[in-house]
Amino acid sequence: ILSRGLDTHELRRGLWRSACQTVPAVPILLLIGTVAATWMLSGIVPMMIDVGLQFIHPQLFLVITCGVCAFISIMTGSSWTTIATIGVAFIGIGTLLGYSTPWVAGAIISGAYFGDKISPLSDTTVLSSSSTGVDLFRHIRYMLITTVPTIVISMVVFAVVGFMSDTTATDSHSGMVAALRDTFHLTPWIMVIPIVTMILIVLRINTLITLLLSTLMGLAGIFIFQPHLMHMLSSATNPDDFDNLQVVMKILFSNTSLSTGDTSLDSLVSTGGVKGMLPTVWLVLSAMLFGGVMMGCGYIARITAAVTHMLRNRVSAVATTAVSGLFLNSATADQYLSIIVGANMYRDVYSRLGLEGRLLSRTLEDSVSVTSVLIPWNSCGVTQSSVLGVATLAYMPFCVFNWLSPLMSLIIAISGFRIVESPQSDAVADASASVV
Repeated sequence: ILSRGLDTHELRRGLWRSACQTVPAVPILLLIGTVAATWMLSGIVPMMIDVGLQFIHPQLFLVITCGVCAFISIMTGSSWTTIATIGVAFIGIGTLLGYSTPWVAGAIISGAYFGDKISPLSDTTVLSSSSTGVDLFRHIRYMLITTVPTIVISMVVFAVVGFMSDTTATDSHSGMVAALRDTFHLTPWIMVIPIVTMILIVLRINTLITLLLSTLMGLAGIFIFQPHLMHMLSSATNPDDFDNLQVVMKILFSNTSLSTGDTSLDSLVSTGGVKGMLPTVWLVLSAMLFGGVMMGCGYIARITAAVTHMLRNRVSAVATTAVSGLFLNSATADQYLSIIVGANMYRDVYSRLGLEGRLLSRTLEDSVSVTSVLIPWNSCGVTQSSVLGVATLAYMPFCVFNWLSPLMSLIIAISGFRIVESPQSDAVADASASVV
């Protein structure tokens, strides 16, 4: 870099700019780890799994699978955890019901990534909003415009396939339900915690405050509804040596595991707390440094100029962003890096065209977060293929929500629905027309 005569001031400026975009997401990511741990051990997530498994009907299996995975993913903020736990269980149940595994995998991934996409606990959702400078909950509300129609269409497809399939009944999930009830005290009262959290979100309370309060409520839920788990998680052999504070610190900051008698559930109820989020944090910080160097060295500017100099309106901007998202997912093999690089590439372009930052953050989610699992060599594609035992190219056509999302983003852009354009964008369009 120095041999090319690059001013180190520009490099420092690029690193500083990248840090300002990314670092605010770090405390949110760490709190996400504590919320996920306390909500699992307090019985919130197990309660939802129990309700979902009780109402499985053979012909509605794909719809229910998609819905349950979406629900759990929203509450945990992790598509990976959902797929690696309850998703594996659904693969087994679906096979016994007579469904092809690619269809089951498609329903699991569609639901899990829908929930991950709109969950305030999701690391990619936090990163997308942070990288583009958009408030997290404002970003989520704007995503609903493209996400809700997409998941509705997906559910309709899964329902039609279910009713057209030749299925058989099974009670294969009864053992899992029994294991859940033996391990956790499941009561509807525990749902007060997520309801209060949803109220905080609707009231637009600060994200950090919302997550902190959710963690504290989850801890209270463990003491109130699952006190027996506190003793199970304690390392003390003598009851007199039991230390509540030590167990609380373990829940929040370290790994916890429970034995439920069901191997699928054992991996689900295991939590990582802050420690479990550290690999994501390191990856985000590494991507931040890479993005900073790319900006400081002028590489982002060159790539952006080559790709965006012909963009003149919202449709071309959204279409190019979506295509770039797919390209970045393929080239970098990592969704976090793709989001950060994509945000840096198009932020100034959207500003020049008079388009809102939330349009960019939504398009990045529509084209990066949900399509990473469709790339065989992407970290998401490799992981989910291995976990579910279904090749990426085999389940890809059946992940209706995932491949339909970028298309829906483009359709909404063409319609102009809820897209605010400043007079600046009209001026750019007029100037372009005059040049032509």
